[in-house]
Amino acid sequence: MPHARLASLLALALAAALPAALAQGPTSPPAAAATSSADSIDASAVAALTRMGKALRALPQFRMHATTSTEYVLDDGQKLALAGTVDYKAIEPDRFFVEIQSDQQHRQLFYDGKRLTIYSPRLKYYATLEDLNRSSQALLADSASTYGLEFPLADLFLWGTPAFPTDRFQSALRVGSARVDGEATQHYAFRQPGVDWQVWISDATALPRQVVITSHSDPALPSYQAALQWDTRRAISASELAFNPSGATRIVFVPVAVAAQATTAEGN
Repeated sequence: MPHARLASLLALALAAALPAALAQGPTSPPAAAATSSADSIDASAVAALTRMGKALRALPQFRMHATTSTEYVLDDGQKLALAGTVDYKAIEPDRFFVEIQSDQQHRQLFYDGKRLTIYSPRLKYYATLEDLNRSSQALLADSASTYGLEFPLADLFLWGTPAFPTDRFQSALRVGSARVDGEATQHYAFRQPGVDWQVWISDATALPRQVVITSHSDPALPSYQAALQWDTRRAISASELAFNPSGATRIVFVPVAVAAQATTAEGN
């Protein structure tokens, strides 16, 4: 099953060990954070997150560039931090392009409201999921559970929607003011089951400028980090979101779970 294996590799390359997106915070917590109760809910922090969600949902289109750092934990507990970038171009409600680059991988994903295409520019292979007919938010909300695809920074599409409820926090607090690339922001920290995450929200635009998320699923507490730059003014043309298959070979998309079962069966 060579094509199935290649398709599963395309999917696995996008499947993150951590939830959606993320960014870099200060190296030591301010005193305000250190003295806060771990189980407290600060209503102002939840309100700030709600405002950020409304600001994101009000964007008819956007370009977003993120510099990222992903931590991987080796079998002996040693951590490796691998740098990369993520670029989104999105037109609401149901079209987007995302490019994920690092020294280890290069992937592009195209969604036109009906079909999702996953392309590897280095391997010249692509796979397409047809007849989705869903909004970008609906697709990204369950892409991990349905297809084994974890989109980086998918929460950009989910904040401010029912897919990201704000009533399940174990802790929510305002850390304080901070400047990110010279821009005034407010720094907030949240805890949910299995995950701690932080966000730096712009005072001027209410958009997120930095995010960091730390997983509790591993005792080593690996983190995924991202610093975000926004362009909400330049128009995005339909051609920028269209996939051109010229010179590439199409393969059958196999969800990760199905590919894993096939690989196990072949090994028996």
